Amino acid sequence: MKQLKRSLQSILKGLKALTERTEKLEEQLVKFEKAQATKKTKPKARVKAKQVRKAPARKPVSRKTAKITAVDSVLGIIRNSKGEVTAAQIEKKTGFSNKKIFDIISRAKKQGKVKTIARGVYKKV
Repeated sequence: MKQLKRSLQSILKGLKALTERTEKLEEQLVKFEKAQATKKTKPKARVKAKQVRKAPARKPVSRKTAKITAVDSVLGIIRNSKGEVTAAQIEKKTGFSNKKIFDIISRAKKQGKVKTIARGVYKKV
């Protein structure tokens, strides 16, 4: 029982010391807040910008020439012709199959680049 009483007294002393410390901290905080309110805010010091490292220079990319597509070649033949062009003439010049030529021309007709004169005969618009 005596031991319990002693331990409670020591706890009580510790609590009193803690309350005193917290009261002192509270007083200091109030003083600090008052000082901040009266004190003018100083402009913040400028921070020097870090130097940015430049990436090492890259070698220039060699530009590849654009490959001429099948569409470009067929439409080029039609554009460069003086008048009308037949599917057989396009087949001879390009070497493409009839189906490929007709597919390309049908897309070009939808886009309004080619006009059909007769079956297998085309003209530029």
